[in-house]
Amino acid sequence: MAGVIRSFEDLTAWQLSMACCVGVYKASESFPSDERFGLVSQVRRAAVSVPSNIAEGYGRGSRQDYARFLRVARGSMNEVETQLIIAVRLGYLSDEMYREVRNQYAEAGRVLAGLIRSIES
Repeated sequence: MAGVIRSFEDLTAWQLSMACCVGVYKASESFPSDERFGLVSQVRRAAVSVPSNIAEGYGRGSRQDYARFLRVARGSMNEVETQLIIAVRLGYLSDEMYREVRNQYAEAGRVLAGLIRSIES
């Protein structure tokens, strides 16, 4: 997204990670009910963490803090991916749904990596 960034909501990385979060919520709806307090809760918390950390980092007063929160967001993306792989291996999530959500995260991850590079340079 070209243009002036006035708030974290203008950041493409935040926008994409919000879409990813919604995708995780939808994908995890089909998990067994006995996973409600296990894998469902864990993957949703990790998914929410990504845009939350991007927003929090944006609101910090220094580039160093901002970059640190962006790196935490990137770590949470890896956490989500790991948990989705577990869900696939347990038969809770189809390969097709996994690929769809993973592709969303791959795009968001590329944008986030670029943002990290721009903040750190």
